[in-house]
Amino acid sequence: MTDQPIRPARAHRRRARRRRTLAVAASAALGALLLAGCSSPGDDGRVKLDFFQFKGEALEDFEQIIADFEAENPDIDVVQNQVADADTIIRTLLVKDQAPDVITLNANGNFGRLAQAGVFYDFSDEPVLQTINPAVQEILADLGNYPDEVNGLGYVNNANGIIYNEDIFEEQGLEVPETWDELIDVCDQLEAAGITPFFGTLADSWTGLPSFNALGAYPAQDDFFDQMREEGENVGPDSEVSFSKDFAEAMDQQYELFGYTQEGYRGKTYDDGNAAFANGEVAMLMQGIWAVNPIKGINPDIRAGIFPYPATDDPDDRLLVSGVDVVVTMGKDTPHREEALRFIDYLFEQDVIEDFAASQNMVPSVEGAQLSDDPAIQSVAPWFDEGRITGFIDHQIPPSVPLAAVDQEFLFTGDADAALATLDREWAKVAARTIPVTGD
Repeated sequence: MTDQPIRPARAHRRRARRRRTLAVAASAALGALLLAGCSSPGDDGRVKLDFFQFKGEALEDFEQIIADFEAENPDIDVVQNQVADADTIIRTLLVKDQAPDVITLNANGNFGRLAQAGVFYDFSDEPVLQTINPAVQEILADLGNYPDEVNGLGYVNNANGIIYNEDIFEEQGLEVPETWDELIDVCDQLEAAGITPFFGTLADSWTGLPSFNALGAYPAQDDFFDQMREEGENVGPDSEVSFSKDFAEAMDQQYELFGYTQEGYRGKTYDDGNAAFANGEVAMLMQGIWAVNPIKGINPDIRAGIFPYPATDDPDDRLLVSGVDVVVTMGKDTPHREEALRFIDYLFEQDVIEDFAASQNMVPSVEGAQLSDDPAIQSVAPWFDEGRITGFIDHQIPPSVPLAAVDQEFLFTGDADAALATLDREWAKVAARTIPVTGD
């Protein structure tokens, strides 16, 4: 790990400013947004930009960014609307033709569907696009764009890997595993030393999904989901691709890892797992970088790193699963395009995105941006630098497919065939309702 240079204090960017209270219930936020309508010049002649953002924990970070931006751009007033249930509210606003000027969303399947509908601006010719890690933009492209357009800019990214206690690994003389066999050998050595390898937390059904996403990322390469969409309602044991045909090994691997968890893992929660890891009770967690802050809230001194699930026999084939935690976009027809683009360009200035990413414990998307010196962030940096990242596969699966529940049940019973058949069947049911059938 290389030491990161300390950036000089930016006193001129840290002006005192009274914080505005913006966090409101989703319904109240929607009403305020609808009443506000489109951006417009204020009484003082300044252009008001409606900044729609979904991330409650980033409210103060964005407030500081807005304060600094407005100081440099006195002709613009950026009004932050931080909302809960952003996916629902943004759809309502778009239906009513009241798209906010600048928008942040989580880059999930919902964002991809909206982008495909052509409601967002095309950034293809904007210089800011050239500053972003192409591998990050590829994750967004896999979710969907309007044909021949780029409808979102990746801002900060998470990392979904195995969190490990660096002190335990060093004390036991263990190296970070680079192949599947090495990972199983590490688990066996930990058990032999009386150390629980993983803490399972299946009382919260979603906590099976990080490992499902990471292990399933390997069979999902080579346009697997594009082929699944082409198969549509014909997905099943006899189709060219299916969960049953392509995901059996990944499910077996997931079940094997849960065999190295503690007794009673079915009744333990996500919070239980974070506490156990923070207190040194286990060596690893099947979680992503989002768990590091709560872990450090319990034990600030813990040394936690992250490595990708090494689900192959070749170390060079390893992939780190990453989601674009924040994607920046804007309405296709905002009346203040120049001002909105000016604010977006500011968001992607290197020092601005560095500070935001460090505060949120994320990886900035801008190439050349410095990462925080947190060991977990530093441990995943090479994967971003080398472009060896891939997106979350559950973002490709329709939300009406009960993936978390199916995976949780599988981890209880071990019946992979039944779980995969259920996923195929649910995919086909959704496809029959939503994917048009083309005739000759």
